Amino acid sequence: MAIDASSSRQGLQRLVRLRLRLTIWYVATFGLIILLLGAVLFAVISYQLSQQLDDSLKSATLELVRAARIREMEAAGARGRVIDAVDELNIPDRILYLLNIDGTPIKPARVDTWIRQAAKDAGRVGQITVQRDRPEDRTLRLHALRFKLASGSQLVAVAVADRVELEDKYADLITAFVLIAFAALFLVAAGGFFLVRKSTAPIERSIEYMRRFMADAAHELRTPITILRTRAEVALQQPREAANYVSALRAVEAEARRLGGIVDSLLVLARADAGEQQIDTARIFLDDIAVDAAGAAQIVARQKNVEVTVDQFEEAPIQGDPTLVRQLIMIVLDNAVKFTDAGGQVHVRVSMREGVPTFSVEDTGIGIKQEELSRVLQRFFRGETARSRTDGAGLGLSIASWIAREHGADISLSSEPGEGTNVVVTFPRVATAV
Repeated sequence: MAIDASSSRQGLQRLVRLRLRLTIWYVATFGLIILLLGAVLFAVISYQLSQQLDDSLKSATLELVRAARIREMEAAGARGRVIDAVDELNIPDRILYLLNIDGTPIKPARVDTWIRQAAKDAGRVGQITVQRDRPEDRTLRLHALRFKLASGSQLVAVAVADRVELEDKYADLITAFVLIAFAALFLVAAGGFFLVRKSTAPIERSIEYMRRFMADAAHELRTPITILRTRAEVALQQPREAANYVSALRAVEAEARRLGGIVDSLLVLARADAGEQQIDTARIFLDDIAVDAAGAAQIVARQKNVEVTVDQFEEAPIQGDPTLVRQLIMIVLDNAVKFTDAGGQVHVRVSMREGVPTFSVEDTGIGIKQEELSRVLQRFFRGETARSRTDGAGLGLSIASWIAREHGADISLSSEPGEGTNVVVTFPRVATAV
């Protein structure tokens, strides 16, 4: 048992490490996706923000052109002092310049050399957009547009913006994205660990079930093997009469038969767990199979002086495997006969309860304790009273339960110690044959 506990702990520790590795892979994969997505989004948004800045500079130069033309009209028709539309034009976060096409400044009077050069270039090509880095870690963006006044004079309108506003937007964007990414990674880590737990839960149950199954199987097989070895050793210890050898061999044969039955049951359950047990379903009649099984059970029942009777017999069509359904019924009948004393009765009924195919077996046997009812379908479980009355391994009802599940049927048990047991198996309804 200590070895089993240690092996179980090691298996669970490996499972915990597997869960941790899978969660890390989830987070790493999602983190990489977020990183790539963030890079693409940043590139796209950066391009769009740059385009917006250039569009705003172009709009500013057009406003300056409009103000210069208003200034020309007012200067031509005015008498006395007039308001200069260029001086009055104010666009937030934009610096405006008005120059001649040769780079001579008009408004304001002093202009940086690089701006004058940009005005000359715009005077030649029509318009230009340039960028310049400043010594104080600033980057300026400029757009220059050549235009003509009504008098025929050609001027250049220039709008300049500081790219620091883009950097502020980038910083806000990056901060927001990082916060969202961390929140998303946290949620992915939590959700990934939850999903990993859910996905590995069947593995954990399988490990625990396999541990218990192997321990129970080893326990059940150890007894008949020990008996076989002991009987053989006793028979061979000293010369005996032929009758004694025959008796010993018969005992060995009986124990070998019991061992074979346990192994066969284990193989059935192992194939069922692996999904390798073939099930051929067809439209069959539960009443025909039940009557046939009851007839077979009567042969064994007569040897115990137990009466098996079919009290109710209705046509009950079901969809299922006839061999497996018969095996289920035989297991229930065999248990009923096995745990009923001589002179007792086993009643078999097949009915359509509200259109539901139902098979039931009621006996007058020893019954089952209430605290054991919920466990009788478990593998290798045998109640205290049952252990003294049968040499079975406690696998029959487990096989019956598996057959019922495969057919969508339900098994319910009710019992009172000393008064008998009632087993009811209900199958799903089937469509009426045309």
